[in-house]
Amino acid sequence: MKPAAIDTLSECDARRIARHAQAADAARFLHPVQQALLHQRGWLTMLAPRSAGGAELPLPQAVRLEEAVAAIDGSMGWVLTLCAGAGWFAGFLAPELARAIIGTPRVCLGGSGAPTGYAEQEGAGYRISGCWDYASGAPMATHFTLNAQLRANGQPLLDEAGAPRIRAFLVPAALVDIVPTWNCIGMRASASHSYRIDGQWVAREHGFAIDAAFATAAGPLYRYPFYALAYVTLAANMAGMASHFLQLARQCIRHRRHAGLGLPLLEVPEVAALLRDKQHAFAAARTHFYAVLDASWAQVAAASPLDANAMRSVQASSLALVAIARAAVDELYPYCGLYAAREDSPINRVWRDFHTASQHALLLP
Repeated sequence: MKPAAIDTLSECDARRIARHAQAADAARFLHPVQQALLHQRGWLTMLAPRSAGGAELPLPQAVRLEEAVAAIDGSMGWVLTLCAGAGWFAGFLAPELARAIIGTPRVCLGGSGAPTGYAEQEGAGYRISGCWDYASGAPMATHFTLNAQLRANGQPLLDEAGAPRIRAFLVPAALVDIVPTWNCIGMRASASHSYRIDGQWVAREHGFAIDAAFATAAGPLYRYPFYALAYVTLAANMAGMASHFLQLARQCIRHRRHAGLGLPLLEVPEVAALLRDKQHAFAAARTHFYAVLDASWAQVAAASPLDANAMRSVQASSLALVAIARAAVDELYPYCGLYAAREDSPINRVWRDFHTASQHALLLP
C-alpha cells in the first residue's frame, strides 16, 4: 500500500483521528492510536530541517495539514501544531545536536515561550531552574523548549537597553518534571501541562537564538519570521475548529423547529440567512488568509525577507480569520439547542476546544 503523503490528511487517517477523539477528551490526552499516527506520518518533525532528519515542509503545506487535523480533532491539531513548531527550532541548533535530537525514537518536542526561568552561566554551559506553563503534548515529549533569563554569578545579564537577556534552550525530557496543571474546559486531550526544572545543567549548545540571522539550516523555512509563523499556524487551528463547528451546527439546526413559528429552523428566513452569511464570511476570510500566507511564503522562498508591512499583513489576515470564526461560532451556537450543551456531544467538544484555544495570548482581538 502506498504510504500517505506527509503534507496531506487521507480519509482513512481522518476517520482514525475522529474515531478516538471523544475517548481522548475523556482521558485528557491523545489516544494511543492518535499518538501513533503523529509518529508514523512524521508530522511531528515536518518543520525540522531535512539535514537533521525532518521533512522541512514548505510552510503553506504544513499549515493546511494543521488546519485539516484541527478540523477533525482540535486537541490533536493543537498538539501537532505546537510540537511540530517546537521541532522547527532544530533549524537554529548546531547541526550535530539537531540530528541527535530529531533522530530520537518517537521524538516529540514540547515547550513554552514565556521566560519564567533562569539560566546561570556555569562552565561550558548553563544551570537552569524555573517553571513554565502550557506545554501542549507534555506527556509524550522527549524534549522541551523554554526561554530563560540569563544570569552570571547570581546577577541578571542585561542587554544594551538594560533589559534582562533572554535565551531559548532545548533540553531532554529527563531533566524535566511535568506538573499536571491542565484543567481547562476544552482542549483537554492537548494535556498542556506545566513543567519544572530544578538546577539542571546543560551544555552551551543547547541554547539558541530564534532569529533568521542565526539559523543553522539553509532553507527558506528558517528565514520565515517566528511571529508570522506563530500567527498563521494558530489561526489555521482556529479555522479548522470553526469549520468543524459550522458543519455540526448546520446538522443541529436542521433537526430543530422554531417554537413560535412551528417551522424547521432552516426554513426560518432570518436563521437561514445568518447561517449562510456566517459561512460565506468565514470562507472569504479563509481564502484571503491563505492568499496572504502563500504570497508571504513565495517572497521568503525567493530570498526576499518580509518587510514590516508584509508581516503586518500576515498578522492582520490571521487575526481577521480568527475574529470571523469567533463571530460565526458565537452567533450560531444559540440555535443549536441543548444537544450542543451536552458535554458528551461532538459539537460541545468542538465548542469547548474552540473557546479554550482562542484564549492564546497572540489571538487577542
